[in-house]
Parts: sequence; C-alpha cells; structure tokens
Amino acid sequence: MSSYWQTVVRHEGLNKVKVIKGVDKYHVELRAAMVRRSWDEMWERKQELERKKQERESKIMLWDKNKDSAVQRTEEAEIAIKEMEDLLKNAVKANKIYSWDYLLDYSEFSKEKPKKGKTLEIPKEPSKTESRFKPNFNFLDIVFSSMRQEKDAKANNLFLKEHLKWEKECENINLKNKRTTEQHEKNLIEWERGKQEYIKERDKKNEKHLQFKEKYFKKDTSSIVYYYEMILSKLEYPETFPQEYYLDYNLETGVLIIDYFLPLKEGISNLKEVEYIKSQIKFKEVFLSESALNKLYDSVLYQITLRTIHEIYKHDTVDYISSVIVNGFVRFTNKASGKEATACILSIQSERDEFLKINLEKIDPKTCFKALKGIGSSKLHGLAPIPPIARINREDDRFVDAYSVADSIDDKTNIAAMDWQDFENLIRELFEKEFGSVGGEVKITRASHDEGVDAVVFDPDPIRGGKIIIQAKRYTNTVGVASVRDLYGTVVNEGAIKGILVTTADYGPDAYNFAKDKPLTLLNGNNLLHLLGKHGHRAKIDIKEAKKIIAEQERMRKVA
Repeated sequence: MSSYWQTVVRHEGLNKVKVIKGVDKYHVELRAAMVRRSWDEMWERKQELERKKQERESKIMLWDKNKDSAVQRTEEAEIAIKEMEDLLKNAVKANKIYSWDYLLDYSEFSKEKPKKGKTLEIPKEPSKTESRFKPNFNFLDIVFSSMRQEKDAKANNLFLKEHLKWEKECENINLKNKRTTEQHEKNLIEWERGKQEYIKERDKKNEKHLQFKEKYFKKDTSSIVYYYEMILSKLEYPETFPQEYYLDYNLETGVLIIDYFLPLKEGISNLKEVEYIKSQIKFKEVFLSESALNKLYDSVLYQITLRTIHEIYKHDTVDYISSVIVNGFVRFTNKASGKEATACILSIQSERDEFLKINLEKIDPKTCFKALKGIGSSKLHGLAPIPPIARINREDDRFVDAYSVADSIDDKTNIAAMDWQDFENLIRELFEKEFGSVGGEVKITRASHDEGVDAVVFDPDPIRGGKIIIQAKRYTNTVGVASVRDLYGTVVNEGAIKGILVTTADYGPDAYNFAKDKPLTLLNGNNLLHLLGKHGHRAKIDIKEAKKIIAEQERMRKVA
C-alpha cells in the first residue's frame, strides 16, 4: 500500500486554511510552498491597498483639518482687524462705568491652599497564626522530639525576624508620615501668613483708595489725578499697546493734561487671511498692504485719543474737567541714528461742551480729530514729531526742599540706625549723582509715613527716559513682599516707568519672586554700600547695633 501525505497551510492575515494531500511528500510540500507564496503576495497587495487607503484618508483628514484651521485663523484675523477699526465705537457702545466703589480691590488670595501629601499606610502586622510561621511536621518529627523542636525554633525565628522587619518598616512609615504632616502644617502656616498679608495689603490699598475718594470730592488735585489714572488703567486694549500715561490737573482752570504713550505700528495686528496650500502642505499668511496698514494704524491712534477724552468726560460726574489736552507720544527706534527716541506725534485740546455734542459712534476718527483742531502730521505713521499744545508741569506739591547728608558720613556711620529723614535725603543724593550725568532730576517728597513715594527721578534719557519712583526703607528686618507690592502699586498709580526699592536690610524670597517680572529693582544693604562707594562715600551697616540704638531711642521717647 502506497504512503499517503497531507499538510495544512494557514494564513492568519487572510484568514485562509487549506489542506493539501498527495501520495508523494515532495509534491505535497512543493504545492504547499506555492500556496503560501501566493497567499503572501495576495496579503502584501492587500496591505499596500490598505496603506494607500489610509494615506488618502489621512491626507483628506489633514486637508480638512488644516483647511478648517486656515478658515478659523482667517476669521480671527478679520475679527482682530474689525476690532481695531471699531475700537472707539465698541467702547462707546459698551459704556462701562468705573465708579469709585468699582475701583476697589475685591480680589481674593489667589494661591491655592496647600494639600496634605499622601499618608503611607501601615502594613498588616505578621501573626504567628499565618501558615508560613507554622512548622510542617512529618512522621520522623513526631518520633524524634529534637527534630520537632528544631523546626519549632526555625519557625519562631522566622516570625521574630519578620516581626522586627515589620516594626522597622512601621517606624520608617510613621517618621515619613510625621514629616509629611509637619511639612503640611508648615505649608499651611506659610499659606495663611501669605493670605493674611495679602488681605492686609489689599485692605490697606482699599483704605488709601477711599481716602483718595473722600479728598476727590473736596477737589484735592492729587486725588483727581489719581482717579483718572485709575480710569485709564481699566481701559481694555491689546497687550501690545503700552499702558503708560502721565496726568496733570489745574484746579483753577479745570484743564486736565494727559501725556499718553501710543502703540507703534508693529503693535497692530496686520494679518488679513490664512490659506492652506494643499500641494505644498503648508499655510500661507496674507497680510494687509502697507498702505492699508498705515491707514488702520493712523485710525487706531485717532480712536485711542478720542476715546481717552470720552472716558474722562464720561466719568467726570462732578464737572471738574472743563477741558482735556491729550499729547500722544511714541517710543521708537530712529532709523537715521539707530537709537531709541521719544516723540510727541499728535496733540489735541477739547472743550467739554463741544466734545459732548459729538456722536462718537458715527464719526470718522481722523475727520473728527481734525475738526477739533487736533495737531499732527497727516500721516501719523510717519512718526513726525510736533510740539504739544501744553506740557505737563512736573512740579509736584509733594516735593520738599532737600539737604545734603552724604558728606557728613564716614566708615563709622551706621546708616541702618540713622535718622529716617537723613536716610531719605542720602538716597536722594545718591540717585542725583547716579542720574545727574545724563541731566536727570531727583525730587524728594513730603514725609507721609504711609510707605508712599519717597523720591522721584525725572530721567530725560531717550532710552531710559521717564519717571522713576524711589522708596527708601531704613529697616533692620527683612523686607517682605507687601512693601514690594506697595511700590508696584505706586509705580502704576504714578504712571512711572520703573520703581526702585532701597533698604539697609535684605528681601525675602517672596519679594524677589514678585519683582522679577515687573519694572522693579530691589537694592539691599550690600547694594547700597556699593552705590555709596561708587560715588566716593563710605559707611557701614550693622543690623544688630542698629536694633539696639533704635530700641534705646524708642525707650527714651516713651520715657519723655
């Protein structure tokens, strides 16, 4: 009887099975190999077709996704341009009113309350009743007691070893949990301290605000300036627009002068459309033409100017302001010299009665500006400088006469213990020397004991130029973040470009963290001594000695 051969050929991908039979083993295997090769080729073709299908679907999905993205970006660009075109109209329609009470700070402490770290669980205590601690006796163990006792001892030793291991693990876990709890309690205390400090600072700021409010209705000049600075700070503009302005008010004439820093053309969004090019698999951005951008930029500047006047009159419910003068300034790089420059490119004076008759929702900004006798080049984008209609008087009634201190100190003088007025005048002298070489002017302010402005620098430098606030802290303890927040608030309220805080002590980490992304400079005791040395003066800072001297002075005052 001849032999009979068969083999089974399978292909998982195609889900095929075939039984090949024959009387000759060689021919059976040859036919099986041919079937396998045929099925493998069929599988490869199927895989290639699937790959191409997925690639087509992927391209279609990518095309749809990128097409939708291009449409969305185009819509966003159109909205951005439309918002610039209707900046004034939208503000007038919105008609937001910022009352004194609205300007109060109602914000809560933003730092999240710390959560306790995960507590580790105590593992189950080993028990002698567990099978692993029970000896397994056999017949010989029953017969020979020594063998039984040996196994008992081994089981007991294993239990003691595991129990000791468990005790050590519990000890480590309890220690870690204790540290977690202690750290959490420490974090809570720190968080609560920060919260109370924030609330204290917020309430203090609100108290000052209410004091300004009370004086405002008594026609206090500085309170009137403060109020309108707060109003301007609330106006919403793109982040690329500078929020910088200086105000001056004349009580006798009712004229409010505003030096307002306007955005550069680069701060205006000029993206018009986004297209997706399928063949190149890339986006193409289409921008406004140069002439269209120039026209939009000029319109934005006119609108900002008119809106500024509008907001002043709208919020003047007590008729303090009879006339508003807006001088529009820009800071730019002079293409002729490559240096930074500042120029006034528009100026306008608008009388109250005349301005309030205008329907700002229907006017053309440039035409309205010209009708109000505004001054400026016909092409504002050219940044051609013009003389302002009126300049701000930098004389502040807070300024007082200063006196020299620096020449009377030497390396034995502990400036951490000197009279606080002498200290403020010393700081004024130092910064007068620091800025004097570029024509800077330093004024010291009237003592207020409220951590407000101690000195003001007027720096005429075209690059650094502007108003700089200096606060002097003759402290013997670490300066906390509250003082730095106070300085920043003063910088904003005064419309200054920078704030400098000088102390005889040092600053806490929270103070440095708060200041790092703001126009603030923190000078500690070492920095102060270096600055003194730079200008030819020597002194010392001895905090321990200063504390003793100040404590004794305080004791003597109480006795007196």
